[in-house]
Amino acid sequence: MKGIILAAGAGTRLHPASIPISKILLPVYDKPMIYYPLSTLIMGGIRDILVITNKEDDFKFRKLLGDGSQFGLKIDYLIQHVQRGISDAFLIAEDWIDGEDVVLILGDNIFYGQGLEETILSAMKNNEGATMFGYYVKDPERFGVVEFDENMNVLSLEEKPKNPKSNYAVVGLYFYNGDVCEYAKRLKPSDRGELEITDLNKIYMEEGKLRVKLFDESIEWKDAGTFDSLLDTGILIRDAKKNSGINVGCPEKIALEKGFVSKEDILKRIVKFKDNDYREYVEKLCN
Repeated sequence: MKGIILAAGAGTRLHPASIPISKILLPVYDKPMIYYPLSTLIMGGIRDILVITNKEDDFKFRKLLGDGSQFGLKIDYLIQHVQRGISDAFLIAEDWIDGEDVVLILGDNIFYGQGLEETILSAMKNNEGATMFGYYVKDPERFGVVEFDENMNVLSLEEKPKNPKSNYAVVGLYFYNGDVCEYAKRLKPSDRGELEITDLNKIYMEEGKLRVKLFDESIEWKDAGTFDSLLDTGILIRDAKKNSGINVGCPEKIALEKGFVSKEDILKRIVKFKDNDYREYVEKLCN
C-alpha cells in the first residue's frame, strides 16, 4: 500500500502565521506539523509516500524531507496547482498510484494514543473498498458525520448537519482500493468548486464498499488547522513527552522500531542537528 500526505491547502484559517510558509510546516511543539502524518504512515509500515503540496512551498518540503531515505522511505512530490479539493489528489497522483491500494492522510490531522498502530494495521489488512475513521465528538454539527450499522457499514455521510444522525465525526485518514482514481474521475465540482472527499466516499457507500472503523477514547485526534487547536496539540505533545517520555510523531523513532533504518544511520544524520531536546531524545533512542 502507498501513502499520500495532502499538504497543498492555503491555510487561510491560520493567517497571518501561514502566509510566509505552509501551515503543514508550522511547528507543533518541537517538530514541523508534517512529521505527525508522516509518522502515522510509517506506523502502518508504508514506505512509498507522496507529498502533494502547492508550487510555492514545494521546495520547502523537499528541503525538509528530501527523498525520505533518512527514514528508510521513498518520498516523491507532486503539485496541486489549483485548489480543487481533497479528491483532486487522486487525479494528480493517478500515475504515481498506478492502480495500487492507497491511504490518504491530511497534513494537519494528528493522531496519538494507545492502540493507534493496531487500528491502522487492521484497516489496511481488512480494507476491500474504502475505509474511513470515526471519532466520537460532543458537537457533531461542526464536522462531517458518519452513520453506520452494527457491521460498520456506512449508511449515510453528511457535512455539518443541523440534525446529526450520530456523534461520530469523520477524520482526515482514508484507505482506498485501486479503483479510487477511476471513482474520482466521476466527481463533479461542488458549489464551492471542489472535488469533495465526501462525494468520493458516497460512491463507495452506494456500492456497499465503504466501512468505518472507530477510534476509541484512548486515541487523540487533532485537526491542527486553527490557532486554538494548534496550541492545544502542541501542549498535548509536550505533556505526553513529560509524562511518558514518548515524543509523539517522531519519525526516527517509528522508523527504527519498524526496522526501516539502523541506529547508525540515525546517529549519522542527527549529529548535524544543533544541540536541543529533540536531538537528545533521538540520540537516547539509539544509545
